[in-house]
Order: sequence, then structure tokens, then C-alpha cells
Amino acid sequence: MPTLHPSRTRIAALVAAGGVLLAGGFAGLAPERGAASSHREAPLVSGQPQYDNTDVYAFVSPDRPDTTTLIANFIPLQEPAGGPTFYKFARDAAYDLNIDNNGDSLADLTYRFEFHDRLKNDKTFLYNTGPVTSLDDPDLNFTQTYDLTLIRRVDGNVHGTRKIAQGAPVAPSNVGRASMPDYAKLRAQAVRPLGDGTAAFAGQADDSFFLDLRVFDLLYGANLKEVGNDTLSGYNVNTVAVQVPTRQLVRNGDPVIGVNSTVQRRNAAGGHTQVSRLGSPLVNEVVVPRGKKDTFNASSPWHDAQFAGFVTDPELPKLIEQIYKIPAPPGPRDDLVQAYLTGVPGLNKPRNVRPAELLRLNTSIKPVANPDRLGVLGGDKAGFPNGRRLTDDVVDISLQAVEGELLGKKNDLGDAVNANDREFGSTFPYVAQPHSGSDVRGARSGAAKAGAKGKDGETVNLLNAGAVEDAAGDEGSGVPGLVPIAAGSGVVAFLATCGLLWWRRRPGRLGG
Repeated sequence: MPTLHPSRTRIAALVAAGGVLLAGGFAGLAPERGAASSHREAPLVSGQPQYDNTDVYAFVSPDRPDTTTLIANFIPLQEPAGGPTFYKFARDAAYDLNIDNNGDSLADLTYRFEFHDRLKNDKTFLYNTGPVTSLDDPDLNFTQTYDLTLIRRVDGNVHGTRKIAQGAPVAPSNVGRASMPDYAKLRAQAVRPLGDGTAAFAGQADDSFFLDLRVFDLLYGANLKEVGNDTLSGYNVNTVAVQVPTRQLVRNGDPVIGVNSTVQRRNAAGGHTQVSRLGSPLVNEVVVPRGKKDTFNASSPWHDAQFAGFVTDPELPKLIEQIYKIPAPPGPRDDLVQAYLTGVPGLNKPRNVRPAELLRLNTSIKPVANPDRLGVLGGDKAGFPNGRRLTDDVVDISLQAVEGELLGKKNDLGDAVNANDREFGSTFPYVAQPHSGSDVRGARSGAAKAGAKGKDGETVNLLNAGAVEDAAGDEGSGVPGLVPIAAGSGVVAFLATCGLLWWRRRPGRLGG
């Protein structure tokens, strides 16, 4: 992700940066370098949203405590009405959920999703040609399916593969209420039981991350006033998820697993190159310096210890001290090393651990009826940094941790965004339903709303909206000048210019 964008760049990332700094070590890894992960946190992958991890979650399933749920989100900042070519997984990529179950920082199990496209009618521009009532509805013109493969490794080397799902349907983009009158039904059809207590899901969802991304405006405006706005509200992502009996994930009686997600992209030689990586939140965004972000995304956790300096001497608390005069805790920050690299002793540290940026989860700690959004800092050991639940406020947790909460330096730092804009589900896959293309995220200044009255008293609708003058009057967008200009010979050039400016300003599909 080339430029930091308020996307997944999440403020949380900045927060966790202190802790995740640890993740920042990845220099000199694979010769084929990839992109970054999260919401536009690294230069290369920011321009390739299909391959960009935004968040990873790992938690003991609240309604099935004998299972563990793993979730990874991709393609950040999806504008729900962003058609006619809506959001799909890449066909040339392998989307992996990786599990280390012996503490050596190498993946022992990988759940790999690979996607396939199908277009029924290439003579229309439409994503769907009528109301869609099921995933096999002939009116759903574009569909995706996926194959899910379980890969077993020993010392990082593949020792066996087994396809556990083939041709499973992907939940489509939520085009709108006219196109998909019962989207919840489509979502339910995309949840696939795979036998032996395992289930899988792939499809669109509301972006689960909640925070105020204006943290990147010199840490909330340099005056602490730019807080309290969930700047990811209203956007969607694409989600892959598996729910697996915990006994199948753990090894040798150690209940702690390390989890991350990677994306491997097919290269010209027919092999795969890792282009995105994500474990703990906010690591690549605010812990890893810009010059190392792409290297991090292409690297293996095995090499992370060499960059422990980003964790033991993090940049974030120094920036907070510089801007807000809050003294940074003295280094070295061994507290952050435990929180983000090794796991916390007695909580989620494996018996034999190699320091690495992984989301570490103690699967023996059962879920609680009323999760505390501050996780472990709030006295709830089932929450972040012990894994990550959808409801965990990782931005506030990370900010408080980087400012010394784990060292006894009490503080209440936070971005004033404490919950998601949509309610999470109570059953797998738990992620909230995606926003519909029928929903309007915000009204353009000067726009006349449907249902409003025009100057002649008629209700504004599609048939007469072209005759409605700028709702803002002379103080609006400047369109009043259109009439005299259109009367002249320069009308074509003027309209073309307006169209270009509109196109360049429209909310784009941001990567990262």
C-alpha cells in the first residue's frame, strides 16, 4: 500500500504500532517482495486491493466453545454502490489462514481459499439481470465459487494436502434492495458445513474494524479533537472464515496457537509470490517504518526477531510525546514484546516460542457472556491481545498499551469509537451483513434528494430529476453557469471537462 489512506490504515494500527512494532522485522526475506497488508498500510499492495489483508480475527466460538473461528478480511473501503463491476476475490491468488501450533513461528496448518469466476451473460453490463433470491438464481449474472484446501506442514515443508470443499458458493456483493430483497438469505446459503464440525464462508461483509482513522492527521488533529467518528462506517470488505473443532488445531496438549493470514499471488513462472501478510492489528501500519512495509508483507514470521527493535523502541509513543507532551515510557519495551511477539506468560505464550508477529490465542480460555471491549486490559482474558474478537476495541487497547498500561502507567487514551456501526452475528461467520448499495453513505452538497419537491411542486424522481435546479442555489456547486455556457459553442468541451472532474473525484475503490 503505497500511501497511507484512512482506510484500514486504521488508527488502531497506529495504536498497535507500539505493540506491533515488533512485527516490523522482516528485512532480507524472500527475494520476491510483495505488498503490504491491512488498510493501505504499505506501498505496493495499496494499489492492489484484491490481495490486501485488512484484518485478522481468531477467537473461541461463543456459541460453540469447542470450536475456534478464524476470519480474514480483504479489499478495504468498498463503496456499497460501487457497480456495475462489484467486488470479487482474485482468481490468481491463494488466500491463506495459517496456524502455528508449536510456537516455532512456522505454519503447521493452512486453510487455503482459491476462487473461480463464472459469467452467465457477457452481453449485458449488469451484475444481476433481475431480483436474486438464491445463490443459484439465473438472474445472478456473475458468480464466484471457491475450493478450500487443508495443507499440513512439518518444519515449514508441505507434508500433505486435502481438499475439504470444492465449488462452494461465494456470497455476492449486496447490490441493493431491488436486486437482492433478502440478502440475509443469500448469506445463510453461503455458510457451508464441511463435516466433522468444520464450517466455511466466503463473501462480502460489513468492515468489522471500527475506529477513527483521522489518527493519521497528526494523531487526531494535533489537538485531540478529531475523535469519535467511525471513518470506516458504511464500507464493506470481502471475508473468508473457517470454524474448526479446536482439537484439530492444537498440538501436544498446548492450547496456544499463533494465527496469521497471507495472500500468495500467481507469478509468470506459474508459482506463487507472497504479497500480503497480517496477524496482529496495526503492526504494519504504525510499527513498521515505510521503507520496510513491503518487505514485511513478503516475509515469514520466522525472520521477525531481527526487527524486534521496532517493538522495544517504538515510534508511536515518541510521536505522542512530541505532539501532546505526554512522556513516552522508557525502553526497552519488553511489555510490548510479550504483547505482540511472544505472548504473555500465563495467558497466551506457547511453551516453546520463537518471537514473531502472530495473533496468539489460548484456546482453553472460554468465551464470556458479556465481552469487555478492552479485552485483557479490561479484565477479560478471552479478548485481545489473547486472540482478537470482532468486538475488541484494538485501537484503544493498543494506544493504552503503547503508553505504558502494562507497565502500571494507567491512562485512558482512545479514539472515542467503541463499537462497530453494525451489530455482529451470534452464529458463524459472525461478521455483520454488508451494507446495501441502496444505502446512501452521505449526500452530495447541493443534491436534490428523491422525494423532495421541485420548483414546480412536483416530487423529485428519476423521470424529472434532470430538470431540477441545483438545490443549493447560487451557493451550490456552481452549476448555474451551465445554462449560459451550454448555449455557446463550448458546451461539449465544458460537459466533457465536468465529466472528467466528476470521475476523478468520485469515491474510488481503495486498495490496501
